[in-house]
Amino acid sequence: MHPATGGATVPGVEHHHARLNGTELHYISAGTNGSPVVLVHGFPETWWVFRKLIPLLSERHRVFVPDLRGFGDSAVATTVHDSATAAQDLSELIERLDAGPVHLTGQDVSGPTTFRVTATRPDLVRSYAAIETGLPGFGVERLADVAHGGAWHIGVLAAPGIPDMLLAGRERAFLAEYAIPSLCVAPSAFTDDDIDELVRSYARPGAFNGAAGLYRSMLREGDEIRRLASRKLTTPVLAVSGRSGEFTPATLRQVAEDVSALSLDGIGHYTAMEAPDRLADGLLSFYEKIDNLK
Repeated sequence: MHPATGGATVPGVEHHHARLNGTELHYISAGTNGSPVVLVHGFPETWWVFRKLIPLLSERHRVFVPDLRGFGDSAVATTVHDSATAAQDLSELIERLDAGPVHLTGQDVSGPTTFRVTATRPDLVRSYAAIETGLPGFGVERLADVAHGGAWHIGVLAAPGIPDMLLAGRERAFLAEYAIPSLCVAPSAFTDDDIDELVRSYARPGAFNGAAGLYRSMLREGDEIRRLASRKLTTPVLAVSGRSGEFTPATLRQVAEDVSALSLDGIGHYTAMEAPDRLADGLLSFYEKIDNLK
């Protein structure tokens, strides 16, 4: 079953497009009751990486899952994209949903984007869950240091023109032979259909511009993020870790006053694909605790 975008879908979700901040974002919605949840993907991902998590959360919550600018079926980003732009997109989308403050949940390279929204628009954010992520100025730059175990693809994506030169036309090999298996512990977490859906979206012309902009931001915005974090978040935070171990909780404790930690042992980086039931249990408990305080 495919929506109008031509991409894959799952039962119980609706597909939408919103024009805002000079772009067009694709997002899905599911569920009709409960406080609103917004799930934000990383790289090499789209909304699709939450396909197993969405039905588990939408039993109790209204769930919204966007494709960030430059990803999935949202409009392609320009070559000067950055996390500040992505954060403005996301803030405007949350306002457009008119659902009240949301449980904002971001993972991987969307960490700086979702942190920006939480720090600058606390009126839009009921709680913040950070999954397998870090922040510029607080050590995430080390992930690009190949001399000390960092990932080579970060430098490739951050270099102007290089993603199209090296990855265009090789999306399947990059995803199926490197990006997913190198970070995924559960070999059955991604099916061939999952790979097909991700390849479809990343094969669009200019499809790496969104990720390239976020990675370039990650390597240069440390001072700005530290300034934003100089006044710690008062929004309740859940730091979720799989492969990253203590990295995510340790980072969030530096920038937020109220941080809980959820460790999903025995899995890799793609928590929503590898352990959706355990992740859902942790998120639902966190959301319920926050909702009961309101």
